[in-house]
Amino acid sequence: MFTSSQPSLFTPAECAEIIRLSQTETQDAGGLVGGVQQGEIRRAKISWLDDEGSASWVMQRIMGAVAKANRETFDFDITEFREKLQVAAYDESEAGHYDWHSDIGEGQIAQFRKATIVTQLSPPDAYEGGGLEVNLGSRVLTADRDQGSATLFASFMLHRVIPVTKGTRYSLTCWSHGPRFR
Repeated sequence: MFTSSQPSLFTPAECAEIIRLSQTETQDAGGLVGGVQQGEIRRAKISWLDDEGSASWVMQRIMGAVAKANRETFDFDITEFREKLQVAAYDESEAGHYDWHSDIGEGQIAQFRKATIVTQLSPPDAYEGGGLEVNLGSRVLTADRDQGSATLFASFMLHRVIPVTKGTRYSLTCWSHGPRFR
């Protein structure tokens, strides 16, 4: 099994604080690996959190969740977290979405991604559409929409965020890294 979930990784108040922290950072249009902009594939605003400063508590919680999932589910050779925390805002005004993709790519860092963790920051009634779906081959897993819940999956797995039709969906994503898969 290459997926795991962690309900209530963050409280609603902590989710609101993470969103607030993301809004103090520069928000850019989300791109693909290498920063390539392709609106038909991805429409979102992203910001990167200072995981060694104001958001260090967020990174500590994420690292604990990844370590637990890795022990219980993945058993990957995870050696580090090489990227900052990413907060994405998928808004109805641009039908925010991210089409089917995997998180492993040709980028200098992306090629070493092992596990992806996505945490739901918005309350489920704050938006419509916007579901995170992970392709399991024979079926599609729809991630839990409860605020503060986290879904973890192998970074090589195809996944997407379906278009937001009302409101705004905020999510927090982090990747763990290690030697490339063989």
